[in-house]
Formats: sequence, structure tokens, C-alpha cells
Amino acid sequence: MTLDRRTFIKSTIASGVALAAPAVLGQQPKGTQSYRTALIGTGWWGMNILGEAMLSKQSKVVGLCDVDQRQLNPALERVKKETGDTPKAFRDYRELLEETRPEIVIVATPDHWHPLITIAAVKSGAHVYVEKPISHTIAEGRAMVNAARAAGRMVQVGTHRRVSPHNVSGMEFLRSGKAGKIGMVRAFVHYGGGPETPVPNIDPPKEIDWDMWCGPAPLRHYCENIGNPWGNAVHPRGFRNYLDYANGTLGDWGIHWMDQILWWTEEKFPRKVYSTGGRPVAGPAIYNDREQTTDAPDHQVAVFEFESFTATWEHRKFAHNRAEKGENVGCHFYGTEGTFHQGWQDGWRFYPTDGRGEPQHQSPQLHQPDDQNIKELWADLLQSIQTGTRPVCDIEIAHRSTTMSLLGMLSLKLGRNIHWDGEREQIVDDDEANKLLRREYRGAWEYPEA
Repeated sequence: MTLDRRTFIKSTIASGVALAAPAVLGQQPKGTQSYRTALIGTGWWGMNILGEAMLSKQSKVVGLCDVDQRQLNPALERVKKETGDTPKAFRDYRELLEETRPEIVIVATPDHWHPLITIAAVKSGAHVYVEKPISHTIAEGRAMVNAARAAGRMVQVGTHRRVSPHNVSGMEFLRSGKAGKIGMVRAFVHYGGGPETPVPNIDPPKEIDWDMWCGPAPLRHYCENIGNPWGNAVHPRGFRNYLDYANGTLGDWGIHWMDQILWWTEEKFPRKVYSTGGRPVAGPAIYNDREQTTDAPDHQVAVFEFESFTATWEHRKFAHNRAEKGENVGCHFYGTEGTFHQGWQDGWRFYPTDGRGEPQHQSPQLHQPDDQNIKELWADLLQSIQTGTRPVCDIEIAHRSTTMSLLGMLSLKLGRNIHWDGEREQIVDDDEANKLLRREYRGAWEYPEA
């Protein structure tokens, strides 16, 4: 089957799959309006996003918020230097929203904070750019979607591969039928690592409000592997491997590749999920009053059964070497005409079935720092606000991708298959599993209700 480009784009728009927009070319929407913009979470990635907002010349930075002065102070100085703006500084996002009344809020905190802050922001009248994954549990994600719709606010999610030029052209290649009928997709992330040594629990640095950092999540002992904003040997952003605050590699990297799978297919969710994994190399998770390790799996395999194909996920944090040639992240789409690798820093590659042609390659067009396409995603958000059309990485789309990853983690915790009713967002005939669609919040924090 082949489609011309015009027919292809029309069909993808009709099925909810946006592939072409001015943002894809890095174009800023026309207009001179300057939006009152605030950033909550002023670390490495939050400042990558705010950097593009400042470069757009359509943002006046009115507020910055972080519980860690080691991140907040340098962010304030950078904004003043690059824009001349003098944003107010906050440790509590609620005070920021009340005092500065931003029109756009960037949420770039650790994962467990995304739901409450996003919901509060849209209720205050702001549009939101929130990082992925959107939530720590599935029910939180549904509450975020419903809050955005009720408030009539645009919520863009940082799955920026939806606007990366090589991902867009790769999706066009796949949906045009050039790879043939796809029967299986394999998503993967392979990095190095080894046995983990416990690190000592210490008092939080004076610059950080550790109770607020933990927020609605459990109040865990502080250690440098969690709270160090500049990373460590265990993980470049350590909190991602503590399951109180994130969902390991599948909940971090996996969101991007689950999103690529759902972008390609017309199916909105898997119907059956099974996952297994563990810590045979990292070693048992340790947590006591003296010391701790991470507790996310050092490897994981998940199988997602859809109506018309099977998707798998695998990651490992050991045995990274040259035995497996090619980029160590991405998706392999296996079709009757060949194998298509949708990657990151190497772009995409198509390997035809033997005797059917030469391999094809499309290079990426990524921005520094950190090889990303935030510029295009920010431009798309501005266009969305100005036109009233939903953004390319709309909260509903990202909720499905986050849900797919969280179902894999849920199956791993349960140690068994789960059957997913995606329309009702319930696990079929499994009360124990359905309890894991949400979790208890700590102290006075209230879980958001859909």
C-alpha cells in the first residue's frame, strides 16, 4: 500500500496523529504577544525548556520556583542576564501561582510532583508545558487530562520526539507502507552499569527543603544519589531509580518509545501486558536507617499485546559493549518489507528484507544542549494557544503513553499478566491490580480525583 503525502497527512490528522505543523520546521508563530511565563523546577532540563521559551521572544519570565536554592539561584541569574527580566523566586509553587498569575507554566520537577502542580496551574488559568512522564500513577494522569479539559487550557507534554524532523519523516515512512505490514515492534534502551554499593543516609543540605521535595510521596531518608541536582554515578538524575518518586528506566526513557509505538498505530492501548525483570547485577535493594540503594530494576522485559501486533520493551543497565551494533536506544519496527529502526542521535535507518534494496538512512536535526527538539515543541505550544487547537503532544496523548509504561511497571510489581480495559481505564477482574492505579498521598496532600 502506498499513499501520497497529502492523503497521508489528511489520514493521520483524521486518526488523531499529527505529523506536520509549523513547529516541525522550527517556525515561531507570528505575533508579538509576550506571555507571562513561570518555571517550576529550575534544574538541568527545566532550564533547557525555559531557555527555548526565552529565545522565542514571546515570554516574560515572571516567576521561578524550586525547593533547592542550589538550582534556583543560578536560574535567576541566567534569566536576568539573558532577558533582563527579574522574576520572583519561590519555594512553594502555590505561592508562585497566586502571586505572579502566569499565563504559561513549565513543570519540570521530579515525576511525582507533575500531577498536583499541573492541575493547580490549569485551574489558576495557565497553559502548561509539563515534562514526561506526566504522572507516577495512572489515575493521576486521568485527573490531569480532565482538569485540563475542564479549565479549557492547553497542556503540552515534553515528548519532543513527536516534533523531531527525523521522527516525523520516519513515521511517514512507516505509515506509507514502505516497511510492509508491521507485526512486531521492539523498544529498547541499553546502558552500562554494574553492582551497586549502598550510599550513606545524610542530613539534607541546608539549601534544600527535603520535606517539600518529597511532597505527596513517602518521606525517604536523604542521600546524594536522590537529591544531588547534578547527578551521580548511579544515574544522571538519580531520583528516577527510586520507585517512590519515579518508575525506573521504563517510566523514564520508555515513555518516549512507547509514545512512538502509539503514534504509529491507530490502536490507543494494549489489551494485555506482562513484564518481568529484577536486580541480579545491581544487587538487592537496601534501605535502612544507615544506608540505601536504588530499588528500580537493572533490567526489565515487557510484552504488550495489541489487537494487530505485539510490542516488547527491554532495558538493561549492564553489559553495554559493541557486540550489538547500532544505536542503543529506539524502536525496531519489523515489517514484511524490512526492519525500520527509529532512533535518536543516529536518526532512522531502514534495512530491507534480503534482496529488496539497499539500506536507507535519515540523519537527525537536534539542538544543543542535550540533543533535543524543545524549540519546535515550544513553538507548537504557542501556536496551540493562539489558534485554540490542541498541541501535538497533548496531555491526552501523553497520558496514553505514560499509561503504557506504567502498566509494564504494574505487571512487574504483581508478577503476572494484566488485562487492560483502556476505555474504562481499569484492569479486568483484578481488584489487587486496580488498587495500584493510584496510591496514598502523604500527610495533608490530597490525591487528585478525576
